[in-house]
Amino acid sequence: MSARVHAAGLGVRFDFDRQQRVVSPTLRRLRRRGATLWGLHDVDLDVGPGEGVALIGPSGSGKTSLLRAIAGILPADAGALEVRHRVGSMLAVEGGLLGALTGRENARSLCVLAGLTPAQARSGATELSERSRLGTAFDRPVATYSEGMRARLGFAIAESAQPDVLVLDEIFEALDHEYRQVVEEHARDLRARGGIVLVAGHDHEALGRICERAVALRDGRIVADGPFAEVVSAYRGGA
Repeated sequence: MSARVHAAGLGVRFDFDRQQRVVSPTLRRLRRRGATLWGLHDVDLDVGPGEGVALIGPSGSGKTSLLRAIAGILPADAGALEVRHRVGSMLAVEGGLLGALTGRENARSLCVLAGLTPAQARSGATELSERSRLGTAFDRPVATYSEGMRARLGFAIAESAQPDVLVLDEIFEALDHEYRQVVEEHARDLRARGGIVLVAGHDHEALGRICERAVALRDGRIVADGPFAEVVSAYRGGA
């Protein structure tokens, strides 16, 4: 596979409706200045086959916005972004899961939305049951799941797309030790096959087990990009 992620001068903008309720002093100031917030500014990033890249930075630094842009959820409002080829993403523990449906029903629905036939979706749901390691809980409503169980199901669904680029946002914070090892194994296997892993989070120890490179963001800008240990050390020293 020839996976690639390339951003040049990437910018992502959020516009706020002036009629909406203001919920913070920050947003109040933004409204007076034109009601526009740039979540990403002039981001240059190039990731090639076999790379694992950790996105680090404080909350609100732009990590999630960058992952959502790579996953195709947020459009580029400035610059350019190229992502090659198939992307599998888990950008929230909920991951589009419906609490009233069982894990199996959620899996079938998401498989159909991904383009599978009903028969393929049924088969796919069976595979997801095994991958998620939820046991009998797979046939219980997702509303009864713990955060870790939802994370298991969400990751299994993301990985079932057989992605060339795997995008994960703060997944390790929700998983137990056993399933963390499963995620790490899948991530390393994807990289060995020439795929790309991009993962954001605050558990630097876990990130370091699957990533050799780190990108630090602050205020929507990349402030450091290089070997994992060096970038993390510099970030901790300046945090």
